[in-house]
Amino acid sequence: MTGRTENLIEVTGLRKAYRSPSGQITQAIERLDFVQRPHEFVALVGPSGCGKTTLLRCLTGLSTPDEGTVLYDGEDVTGEVPSSVSVVFQEYNRSLFPWLTVLENVRFPFRNLPKQEGRDRAMQALKRVHLEDVPNAFPWQLSGGMQQRVAIARAIASEPRFLLMDEPFASVDAQTRLSLERMTLEIFHELELAVLLVTHDIDEAIFMADRVLVLSRRPSRIVREIEVRLDRPRDQVETRALEEFQDYRREIHGLIQGGSG
Repeated sequence: MTGRTENLIEVTGLRKAYRSPSGQITQAIERLDFVQRPHEFVALVGPSGCGKTTLLRCLTGLSTPDEGTVLYDGEDVTGEVPSSVSVVFQEYNRSLFPWLTVLENVRFPFRNLPKQEGRDRAMQALKRVHLEDVPNAFPWQLSGGMQQRVAIARAIASEPRFLLMDEPFASVDAQTRLSLERMTLEIFHELELAVLLVTHDIDEAIFMADRVLVLSRRPSRIVREIEVRLDRPRDQVETRALEEFQDYRREIHGLIQGGSG
């Protein structure tokens, strides 16, 4: 990209439908418009099946929208993935290569770099996720939470500006989830990333984000943008106990249960 704009991401008029083998058309996204600024943490929540993952696929170029545009740093990237965007998926056991070591998994996206340079970059990323002591282990030798840390390390090793996370903590236990949330916020601040988090967990969205986008039922649209005015850094216990936190929780829960706001 040649220039830096006020908004890192601008999504305008995004629409997406799917056609079944029988020819039936399902409208997944009705129309979505939103922006995201550099070094902003945005969470996306909504009813199950509302199109959150479809939106993420459109933003990463894995799916092409039927209508609308996606601007990244002012340039149209609809249907393609900018080099400074990384993705973390929910199913870490499918995103990692079981036959490669932890270190080899992390350096895989830039395996064409000189070996030492790639190793140094991968080890730096592993250090950020607190796994610098297991570079030679294989994913299947690690716990689920540790495997997801490897996936996050691989995503940040390429030094992205924008990190997309699709239900990244849904497959781990509650205690590990809190630890991964805290670690992700540390990385968000240290690397000054922009993060878009797709999650079903309302508390997680409020705790982590600067803004929460609430989607309607399918076909989805944004029914409300909620700015989370909670001081940072945030504490897992104290922040979640605040009256303001509970107010946000009730508002978002009501919007999701209502379906359309």
